[in-house]
Amino acid sequence: MIDTIKNTIDKYPLGYIFTTTDFDMAVKNPKGVNKVLNDLVAEGVLCKLSKGRFYKPQIHEFGELPLDIYQTVKDLLEKDGKVIGYLTGYSAFNDLKLTAQVPSVLQIGMRREKKALVRGTYRISFIRQENAITKENIPLLRLLDCLRFFKIIPDITPDSTCQRLLHLLKELDEQQIAKIKKLALKYTPQTIALLGAMLEVLYPNEDTAALFKKLNPMTVYKLSISQNILPTQKRWRIK
Repeated sequence: MIDTIKNTIDKYPLGYIFTTTDFDMAVKNPKGVNKVLNDLVAEGVLCKLSKGRFYKPQIHEFGELPLDIYQTVKDLLEKDGKVIGYLTGYSAFNDLKLTAQVPSVLQIGMRREKKALVRGTYRISFIRQENAITKENIPLLRLLDCLRFFKIIPDITPDSTCQRLLHLLKELDEQQIAKIKKLALKYTPQTIALLGAMLEVLYPNEDTAALFKKLNPMTVYKLSISQNILPTQKRWRIK
């Protein structure tokens, strides 16, 4: 059994996360497989990310290289071939070039919230997503999440954030614009207001009536964006 397990592990790339259940013999002897893997950890051949999750470390001259973020959380993003979650928050800020700050906290959008957990050097928290999570929706949901968390995007001014988000929205096609407006209706009022104001800047004739109707006429959103950057903000009660 030990040789079979080692041969299988040899085929995995460095940094690839695997579990006890990835070995066929674990069906009949899960404790035996787990013991072999833990023994390999003790020998320094493998590293343990969390309970039941192992990997071959990538060693650099200055020490072990950090794990790929996707590998760290892949079981939280897909299950049985179906998408169940997506990386958002600080990961989205970084991926969308809103900040250069590398995240130490990972946030995952899911239909149901879960308790925060720790894996390796990352603390992982969960954000409830009211919309369906699909491969087609995820890029739009990540963009909407940036509007939702506009105030906490680090190392960037509100004006620069707004300009970058305007650029990202401008890259969407007509179908995506229609879709993002629909998805936004299940988001916070601030998200809806920002999307409406930005779409009116980019496309003055865009139908934003459904977005506008969702807002409370007495609520004001203080985001400190310059008037020349977002000239439509007054109508959407953004200050």
